[in-house]
Formats: sequence, C-alpha cells, structure tokens
Amino acid sequence: MDALKDKLKEVLASVLPITVIVLVLHFTLCPLESAMLYAFLVGSALVIIGLTVFLFGIDQGLEPIGHGIGNTLGHAKSFSVTITICLVLGFFISYAEPDLHILAGQVDGVTSGQFNHTLMVVAVSIGISIMMTLGLLRILKGIRLKYVFTIAYGLILILSLFSSFDFIAIAFDASGATTGAITVPFMLALAAGISAMKSEKRASEADSFGLVGISSTGAILGVLIAGLILGVDKLEGTLPEHSITETGLIETYGSKLLTIAWESLLSLLPIIIVYVLFQIFSFKQKKNRVFDISRGLFLTLLGLVVFLLGVNGGFMEVGTQIGIQLTSMSSKFPVLIVALLLGLTTVLAEPAVHVLTNQVEDVTGGSVNRILVLVFLSVAVGLSIFMSVLRTLLPNVDLWMYLLPGFGIAVILAYLVPELFVGIAFDAGGVASGPMTATFSLAFVQGVAAQVPSADLVSDGFGMIAIVAMMPIIAIELLGALYNYKTRKALKSKKE
Repeated sequence: MDALKDKLKEVLASVLPITVIVLVLHFTLCPLESAMLYAFLVGSALVIIGLTVFLFGIDQGLEPIGHGIGNTLGHAKSFSVTITICLVLGFFISYAEPDLHILAGQVDGVTSGQFNHTLMVVAVSIGISIMMTLGLLRILKGIRLKYVFTIAYGLILILSLFSSFDFIAIAFDASGATTGAITVPFMLALAAGISAMKSEKRASEADSFGLVGISSTGAILGVLIAGLILGVDKLEGTLPEHSITETGLIETYGSKLLTIAWESLLSLLPIIIVYVLFQIFSFKQKKNRVFDISRGLFLTLLGLVVFLLGVNGGFMEVGTQIGIQLTSMSSKFPVLIVALLLGLTTVLAEPAVHVLTNQVEDVTGGSVNRILVLVFLSVAVGLSIFMSVLRTLLPNVDLWMYLLPGFGIAVILAYLVPELFVGIAFDAGGVASGPMTATFSLAFVQGVAAQVPSADLVSDGFGMIAIVAMMPIIAIELLGALYNYKTRKALKSKKE
C-alpha cells in the first residue's frame, strides 16, 4: 500500500496544476459552459485515479516482462530468430499504442480522410518495427548511439527535402505520439534487459537508454515515405465539431468507455501473448511469480482505461475552447503565457515521463536525480508549446525553421556529452509527448490555429508534438554537459 500511496502523491503533484490553470482561466479570461467544465473536473479525477493505478501496475507487470524478454534475447543464439521476434513485437506494440490512434484519428478528422487513420497507423508501425529492431541490434553489437542518430536524422533530412510541409508536421508529431503509455515502459525494460547482459557496468547503463529515441525516428520515416508514395502536395484541413456541451456527463463518458477499454486491451494484448509464449518456451516462472505479473498487467490495463477515459472525455474540447477564446482576444500576450504554463505542467502528468525518470535514477544509482530531469523536461516542454503557438501567430515562421537547427544542435551535442545522456535525451523526446500532450495541448494549439486567419490548420495545427519531441532532447543533453562539467571539476579538485 505504501508504494500505491507514493504513486498517488506523485500523480496529484502532476495533475492538479493543470486543473488549477483551467479553473483560473474559467473564472477569469475563458469562461466555459457548465457541461464542459463538469466534464473536465470529472476527467481530472479519472486521470488522477487512472495514472496512479497505471504506474503501480507497470512496476509489477510490464517492467518484469520487458526485462525477462530482453535477457532472453540477449542470450539467444539464433540471430534470425532475434530479428524476427523484434520485428513482429515492434509492429504490434506500435499498432496498438493508444497515443498513435489518438493522433491518427485527429489527422483523419482534420484532413477529412485524405490521410487515412489506418494507413497512418500501419506506416508508423512498420517504421517503428524496423527501427526498434535496429536499436536492439545496436545494443547487442555495441554500436555508439551518436552514429545511429546521425544516420537516422540525416536520412530524415533527405526525405524532408522531397516532402510537403503538411507531411513533415504530421511525421514529426507521429514520432512523439507513438512512444506513449504502453510502448515506452516496455521498450525501456526491453533495452535494460538486453544491456544488463553486458559485463561492463558503464556500457550497460548507457545502453539502457536510446531505444525509444531510435524507434521514434522510424515513425517519422514511415509517414514521410507514405506521403511520398501518396503524392499529395497539400492536405486540406477543417476543425471537427464536438458536441460535449449537448450531452450529459454519463453519455459523454459512457459513450467512450467500451471503445477505450477495447483499444487499451489491444494495446496490452501483444505483450500478453508474447509473455505467454516466453513463459511456455523460456521463462518457466513459478505460479506465484506468474500471478504477480498477471495482477500487474490487469492493474496496468485498468489504470490505462480510466486514464484515457478522463483524457478523452474531459480534456480535448476544453483545450480547443481555451485556445479559441484566448486567440480571439485583442492581445496575444495571454495565449502565449498560457501556452508556456500548459507546457510546464502537462509534461508532469505524462505516464511515460515518470517511468523514464524513475529508471534514470535507478540505472544511475541516484547520481542523476529524477527531480532535476523533471525540471529540465518541464522547462523544455513549456518552451515547446510557447514556440508552437508563436509559430501559429506569426505567418512567416515555418516548422522547419525550428526543427532543422533544433535537431542539428541535438545531433552535434550527442558528440559532446556522455553516451548515457545521449540515450536519455532522445528517449525523453519521445516520452514527453504522450497522451496529455497528444490531447489537451494539441487541441489547444489547433484551437489557436483555427482562430488565426493566416494559419493553416494542418501545417500549423500539427507540428506542436514535433517541437515537444525536439526540445527535451536538447535540454537533457545540456543537463549531460553540466553533469560532465561538474564531474571533471570534482576530479580535478581531488587531484589537487
């Protein structure tokens, strides 16, 4: 029970700031209709309960499975079997990720089906599958992360030169959205399980991270290649109508429950099937251990359903309405300040962020404090959403003006900071853009884009997750540079 209480305290500190911001805006600048406000408050309560149960379940279920599979793959003698398992596992984990379906649904809705929901999910899942497999092979072969990221982003740059701005925005958004509540914990545990096989402790620590970052480049490549195959130069966009204010709370949430429960079950199903197969042919764990892991999986599923129900039922339309109302004001100062505050707080409510920061502290034996990582991530995402809204308000600022120098700096810094921080940084870019960002923050930015005459709802409304996925990479690499400087300074003082 103590572990559950600790998770609850952690989650309350993460979610309550967002709730407070919305309430302050409701009573000052952006009054919301009663039904919408009540739906949001119920959603906040569900997010708190769901996220607490989810994180507790992750510790008992997903992490042990990921570690076990990672250890088994690390000992596997057949290279072809390892590659086949990784490709299949990568595809189905990505295909079932709730965040990806949320984004694909938004893209489908805004573009009126020009970029189909299923096509986007399949394209991203193929890309994730290939890059996750390469990422795991990198660990086994001991290839340095900075070389992998240099090649991956070099290829992305080349493909971007031949792609439309619309597909570039969606592609980079997909890289953040696909690494969500299910994929991140499992990938982190998988990488940790394989890297634990290494005899050298420092190399093992560094290889525990980076797999999420490498996998997320596959999402970008998948969408860019799909865009080139489709040959569509411009996607037309309109903001879909919502009807939350016309329905009661029970209908608002009840209508979504079965869909979310089914999607959440599909999210965990590939992992459950893989666990059963590994239990039969490899693990052969005792009944007590199987029971503990099964309970953890059930709690993970329950928490995910409740969390996503809260996010989808009470958050998305509130985000859009706040964006519309603030942008309609004569001064643009309030919308920029709110964008900054939303970024500072929403990242703290992302489930995968807590999983990553906990693992960072565990793997480094506490030498990299999780609170410090959270602070750097919070500031980075705050600046990201601020920059995204600023880009929407200014007609001559394109997404590539952020992404080209930003990812260029990220790749250069990868050669200047410790390998451990390179992996953590690129993983952080994926985990910072989870369900909260893909729903509330993205809806907020699309609300802003819908009210700016010079803005394009596709190229300006999307792209926000891309910036959110980029800025934490730079922030954590700067943290690594600071860590490196302090370590060298400490060694120097000892010698003197």
